[in-house]
Amino acid sequence: MTKLLDFIKSGPPAPRVVLLPDHRFFVRLVPVADAATPADVAAQVELALETLSPFPPAQLYHGYYWTPGAPQALVFASYRKRFSAEQTAGWGEADLVAPAFAALLGVEHEPATTLLFPSADGLTALYWDSGTVPAAVRTRTLAADATDADRAQAREELLRAMGGSRAIIDLTAAPEIAVSPDEKTLLFRAGDFTARLPVGVSAALDVRDKTELTTLRRGRARDLVLWRVLAGCVWALVLLFVGELSIAGGRAFWLKTQTIRIRAQAPLVDKVTAANDLANRIEELSTKRLLPLEMVSLIGGKEKRGGILFTSFTSSTTNGLYTLQIQAQTQNSAELELYRTTLEKLPSVAQVNIPKPDSRNGVTTFQLIITFKPDAIKPAT
Repeated sequence: MTKLLDFIKSGPPAPRVVLLPDHRFFVRLVPVADAATPADVAAQVELALETLSPFPPAQLYHGYYWTPGAPQALVFASYRKRFSAEQTAGWGEADLVAPAFAALLGVEHEPATTLLFPSADGLTALYWDSGTVPAAVRTRTLAADATDADRAQAREELLRAMGGSRAIIDLTAAPEIAVSPDEKTLLFRAGDFTARLPVGVSAALDVRDKTELTTLRRGRARDLVLWRVLAGCVWALVLLFVGELSIAGGRAFWLKTQTIRIRAQAPLVDKVTAANDLANRIEELSTKRLLPLEMVSLIGGKEKRGGILFTSFTSSTTNGLYTLQIQAQTQNSAELELYRTTLEKLPSVAQVNIPKPDSRNGVTTFQLIITFKPDAIKPAT
């Protein structure tokens, strides 16, 4: 989760930039008409290349640098066959393909300033007079085994070619692309030196086929929109997760508060419960006591029991408040089942049980166990 957040916070990765060897490009200054628009400048550059180059623009990798109001544009071009298929294979995924010196065209400078930087195969110098567009770009190719003396000599030759420079900027490394703090600027670093190039200007610097560039830029704009949507979704998920944690924490705090309140009120609840139990006990003693006489009166009428004679009866809490046990006898055993049927039909009787009746000498002795319904027995008034 932490790595994902760091990835989102860091924003999109650095643009993919391919910086080509400077010595493979010829550089020229092309005059620009007053009040020219970017479209006008692009058309003038195409016309100038047809005059300056022995090859038509369609066979060239070319670009240019121009700032609004500048009287001239810096044009650079290279014959396409100077780059092999292996070298151009990775260009399709790049955001910018340009000569290395193009990364430093937007640096802040004083009038009459020369900037020099090394590369793997040589040394390049850019010279500004009083304008924003360099007045000259020169490159000296050096062998791979060139000594420091060779490099110092190449530097002196470039400075002499530039004329009288009042300020010299010596870079110790070639420029490399870096992560920019905003989407409108390309950031390049050369050692401790930093150069910023507006994205709008860098579009003209790209040397690839212009039709292909249009397609690539549309795809890049789409990818940027998708990136923003993805980042927005991730942040929304993070906020939802934080919200869930907040709700869970609030719920736990609420439950803890309620538990404390319940514990604080427990003695009062216990007191109320004890009082309620006592009231129920008093009511039970007054209304739900054993009522044997009332039970006998419900079952003991002559018209119900016929010739059955009750000899004794008991009722106890061991069998419940609504159970009556009667010892009885009859000289006619047929009356026993008839009496059972009569009792079972009474609405106040829940169950009738006559376990193991005993018949001797014409007399049937039996125990009658009757369970009444709770609401059927009422105390006599």
